[in-house]
Amino acid sequence: MPTPNVLPVALPRAFFDRPTDLVARELLGCRVFHRDGECLREGRVVETEAYLGERDRACHSSRGRTQRTEVMFGPPGMAYVYMIYGAHFCLNAVTRGEGVAEAVLIRAVEPVSDCLSQGDGPGLVCRALSVDRRLNGVDLGGPVLWIAAPERSVVSVARGPRVGVDYSGAWARRLLRFWEKGSLHVSRAGGARAGAGRARSPHGMRAP
Repeated sequence: MPTPNVLPVALPRAFFDRPTDLVARELLGCRVFHRDGECLREGRVVETEAYLGERDRACHSSRGRTQRTEVMFGPPGMAYVYMIYGAHFCLNAVTRGEGVAEAVLIRAVEPVSDCLSQGDGPGLVCRALSVDRRLNGVDLGGPVLWIAAPERSVVSVARGPRVGVDYSGAWARRLLRFWEKGSLHVSRAGGARAGAGRARSPHGMRAP
Protein backbone atom coordinates (compact mmCIF):
# COMPACT_ATOMS: atom_id res chain seq x y z
CA MET A 1 0.00 0.00 0.00
CA PRO A 2 1.36 3.46 -0.84
CA THR A 3 2.19 5.76 2.04
CA PRO A 4 -0.35 8.58 2.66
CA ASN A 5 2.16 11.20 1.49
CA VAL A 6 3.06 9.43 -1.77
CA LEU A 7 -0.21 8.38 -3.40
CA PRO A 8 -0.26 7.19 -7.03
CA VAL A 9 -1.55 9.78 -9.48
CA ALA A 10 -4.89 9.08 -11.17
CA LEU A 11 -5.00 8.36 -14.88
CA PRO A 12 -5.86 11.49 -16.89
CA ARG A 13 -9.36 11.91 -18.27
CA ALA A 14 -7.89 11.58 -21.76
CA PHE A 15 -7.07 7.94 -20.99
CA PHE A 16 -10.80 7.16 -20.92
CA ASP A 17 -11.68 9.33 -23.92
CA ARG A 18 -10.60 6.67 -26.40
CA PRO A 19 -12.10 3.57 -28.07
CA THR A 20 -13.68 1.53 -25.30
CA ASP A 21 -12.15 -1.82 -26.25
CA LEU A 22 -8.70 -0.21 -26.14
CA VAL A 23 -9.41 1.26 -22.69
CA ALA A 24 -10.63 -2.14 -21.48
CA ARG A 25 -7.39 -3.77 -22.65
CA GLU A 26 -5.15 -1.07 -21.17
CA LEU A 27 -6.93 -1.02 -17.80
CA LEU A 28 -5.46 -4.47 -17.11
CA GLY A 29 -2.76 -4.07 -14.50
CA CYS A 30 -4.02 -0.65 -13.41
CA ARG A 31 -4.77 -0.06 -9.73
CA VAL A 32 -8.16 0.96 -8.32
CA PHE A 33 -8.06 2.96 -5.08
CA HIS A 34 -10.96 3.77 -2.75
CA ARG A 35 -10.40 6.09 0.18
CA ASP A 36 -12.95 4.55 2.54
CA GLY A 37 -12.82 6.52 5.80
CA GLU A 38 -9.44 5.77 7.38
CA CYS A 39 -8.73 2.93 4.92
CA LEU A 40 -7.18 3.16 1.49
CA ARG A 41 -8.39 0.05 -0.32
CA GLU A 42 -6.49 -1.06 -3.41
CA GLY A 43 -7.07 -3.69 -6.06
CA ARG A 44 -5.18 -4.45 -9.28
CA VAL A 45 -7.37 -4.89 -12.36
CA VAL A 46 -7.07 -8.34 -13.95
CA GLU A 47 -10.29 -8.64 -15.99
CA THR A 48 -12.52 -6.18 -17.86
CA GLU A 49 -15.38 -6.05 -20.35
CA ALA A 50 -16.08 -3.33 -22.92
CA TYR A 51 -19.63 -2.08 -23.56
CA LEU A 52 -20.05 -0.10 -26.75
CA GLY A 53 -23.00 2.21 -26.21
CA GLU A 54 -26.46 2.42 -27.74
CA ARG A 55 -25.63 0.16 -30.71
CA ASP A 56 -24.44 -2.62 -28.34
CA ARG A 57 -27.49 -4.67 -27.34
CA ALA A 58 -25.66 -5.91 -24.24
CA CYS A 59 -25.06 -2.37 -22.96
CA HIS A 60 -27.41 -0.60 -20.54
CA SER A 61 -27.44 2.50 -22.74
CA SER A 62 -28.93 0.50 -25.63
CA ARG A 63 -32.25 1.06 -23.83
CA GLY A 64 -31.81 4.80 -24.11
CA ARG A 65 -31.05 7.64 -21.75
CA THR A 66 -32.64 6.93 -18.38
CA GLN A 67 -32.10 7.96 -14.79
CA ARG A 68 -30.03 4.80 -14.33
CA THR A 69 -27.80 5.34 -17.36
CA GLU A 70 -27.47 9.14 -17.18
CA VAL A 71 -23.86 8.99 -15.95
CA MET A 72 -22.89 6.92 -19.01
CA PHE A 73 -23.89 9.84 -21.26
CA GLY A 74 -21.65 12.21 -19.31
CA PRO A 75 -17.92 12.90 -19.57
CA PRO A 76 -15.36 10.07 -19.68
CA GLY A 77 -13.53 9.03 -16.54
CA MET A 78 -16.57 8.85 -14.27
CA ALA A 79 -17.71 5.85 -12.19
CA TYR A 80 -20.89 4.08 -13.24
CA VAL A 81 -22.05 1.92 -10.33
CA TYR A 82 -25.28 -0.08 -10.40
CA MET A 83 -26.91 -2.91 -8.45
CA ILE A 84 -27.67 -6.40 -9.78
CA TYR A 85 -29.89 -9.08 -8.24
CA GLY A 86 -30.91 -6.56 -5.59
CA ALA A 87 -27.75 -7.28 -3.61
CA HIS A 88 -24.49 -6.80 -5.54
CA PHE A 89 -22.86 -3.72 -7.08
CA CYS A 90 -20.75 -3.45 -10.23
CA LEU A 91 -18.11 -0.81 -10.99
CA ASN A 92 -17.64 0.62 -14.48
CA ALA A 93 -15.47 3.37 -15.94
CA VAL A 94 -17.29 5.64 -18.42
CA THR A 95 -15.42 6.04 -21.72
CA ARG A 96 -15.53 8.13 -24.92
CA GLY A 97 -16.94 11.64 -25.18
CA GLU A 98 -20.11 13.07 -23.70
CA GLY A 99 -23.26 11.63 -25.22
CA VAL A 100 -21.63 8.41 -26.45
CA ALA A 101 -22.57 6.29 -23.38
CA GLU A 102 -19.91 3.57 -23.42
CA ALA A 103 -18.15 2.01 -20.43
CA VAL A 104 -15.75 -0.65 -19.19
CA LEU A 105 -16.86 -3.09 -16.50
CA ILE A 106 -14.16 -3.89 -13.94
CA ARG A 107 -14.84 -7.60 -13.81
CA ALA A 108 -12.06 -8.79 -11.45
CA VAL A 109 -9.28 -7.37 -9.30
CA GLU A 110 -6.34 -8.85 -7.47
CA PRO A 111 -6.60 -7.68 -3.83
CA VAL A 112 -3.60 -5.55 -2.86
CA SER A 113 -4.38 -3.64 0.33
CA ASP A 114 -7.26 -3.44 2.85
CA CYS A 115 -9.64 -5.36 0.60
CA LEU A 116 -12.68 -6.89 2.31
CA SER A 117 -12.87 -10.02 0.13
CA GLN A 118 -11.49 -11.63 -2.98
CA GLY A 119 -12.25 -9.73 -6.18
CA ASP A 120 -12.79 -12.57 -8.65
CA GLY A 121 -16.10 -11.38 -10.09
CA PRO A 122 -17.79 -8.02 -10.71
CA GLY A 123 -19.89 -8.13 -7.54
CA LEU A 124 -16.86 -9.19 -5.53
CA VAL A 125 -14.84 -6.27 -6.93
CA CYS A 126 -17.24 -3.86 -5.25
CA ARG A 127 -17.36 -5.92 -2.07
CA ALA A 128 -13.56 -6.03 -1.90
CA LEU A 129 -13.19 -2.27 -2.43
CA SER A 130 -16.34 -1.28 -0.46
CA VAL A 131 -17.92 0.39 -3.48
CA ASP A 132 -21.68 0.95 -3.68
CA ARG A 133 -24.24 3.22 -5.37
CA ARG A 134 -23.09 6.20 -3.32
CA LEU A 135 -20.07 6.31 -5.65
CA ASN A 136 -22.14 6.35 -8.84
CA GLY A 137 -21.12 9.41 -10.85
CA VAL A 138 -17.93 10.02 -8.83
CA ASP A 139 -14.91 11.28 -10.77
CA LEU A 140 -12.34 8.49 -11.19
CA GLY A 141 -9.65 11.16 -10.91
CA GLY A 142 -9.99 11.10 -7.09
CA PRO A 143 -9.77 12.01 -4.29
CA VAL A 144 -12.29 9.35 -3.14
CA LEU A 145 -12.12 6.82 -5.97
CA TRP A 146 -9.42 6.70 -8.64
CA ILE A 147 -7.52 4.48 -11.05
CA ALA A 148 -3.73 4.70 -11.35
CA ALA A 149 -1.26 3.31 -13.87
CA PRO A 150 0.20 -0.18 -13.35
CA GLU A 151 3.16 -0.84 -11.07
CA ARG A 152 4.03 -3.89 -13.15
CA SER A 153 3.14 -4.64 -16.73
CA VAL A 154 0.78 -7.36 -17.88
CA VAL A 155 2.81 -10.04 -19.61
CA SER A 156 0.05 -11.78 -21.55
CA VAL A 157 -3.54 -10.77 -22.32
CA ALA A 158 -6.37 -13.10 -23.35
CA ARG A 159 -9.73 -12.08 -24.79
CA GLY A 160 -13.08 -13.73 -25.28
CA PRO A 161 -16.83 -13.11 -25.38
CA ARG A 162 -18.56 -11.31 -22.54
CA VAL A 163 -20.48 -13.20 -19.86
CA GLY A 164 -24.21 -13.38 -19.21
CA VAL A 165 -25.29 -11.46 -22.32
CA ASP A 166 -26.79 -14.24 -24.45
CA TYR A 167 -29.93 -12.10 -24.89
CA SER A 168 -27.92 -9.64 -27.03
CA GLY A 169 -27.75 -11.83 -30.15
CA ALA A 170 -24.61 -11.42 -32.24
CA TRP A 171 -23.22 -9.00 -29.65
CA ALA A 172 -22.84 -11.93 -27.24
CA ARG A 173 -20.14 -13.37 -29.49
CA ARG A 174 -18.03 -10.21 -29.72
CA LEU A 175 -14.58 -10.61 -28.14
CA LEU A 176 -14.93 -7.71 -25.70
CA ARG A 177 -13.75 -9.35 -22.47
CA PHE A 178 -10.05 -9.06 -21.58
CA TRP A 179 -8.10 -10.71 -18.79
CA GLU A 180 -4.56 -11.20 -17.58
CA LYS A 181 -3.59 -14.66 -18.74
CA GLY A 182 -2.54 -16.92 -15.89
CA SER A 183 -3.83 -14.63 -13.12
CA LEU A 184 -5.16 -16.43 -10.05
CA HIS A 185 -7.69 -13.65 -9.51
CA VAL A 186 -9.76 -13.60 -12.70
CA SER A 187 -13.40 -14.70 -12.58
CA ARG A 188 -14.57 -18.17 -13.44
CA ALA A 189 -16.18 -16.81 -16.60
CA GLY A 190 -15.65 -18.55 -19.92
CA GLY A 191 -12.67 -20.61 -18.77
CA ALA A 192 -10.61 -17.51 -18.03
CA ARG A 193 -9.10 -19.26 -15.02
CA ALA A 194 -8.20 -22.43 -16.89
CA GLY A 195 -4.85 -23.73 -15.75
CA ALA A 196 -4.50 -21.11 -13.03
CA GLY A 197 -4.66 -23.72 -10.28
CA ARG A 198 -7.26 -22.02 -8.09
CA ALA A 199 -10.69 -23.09 -6.94
CA ARG A 200 -13.60 -21.46 -8.73
CA SER A 201 -15.67 -18.78 -7.06
CA PRO A 202 -19.44 -19.41 -6.80
CA HIS A 203 -20.10 -15.73 -7.55
CA GLY A 204 -20.96 -15.32 -11.24
CA MET A 205 -22.49 -11.95 -12.11
CA ARG A 206 -24.50 -10.77 -15.07
CA ALA A 207 -22.73 -8.01 -16.94
CA PRO A 208 -24.29 -4.62 -17.74
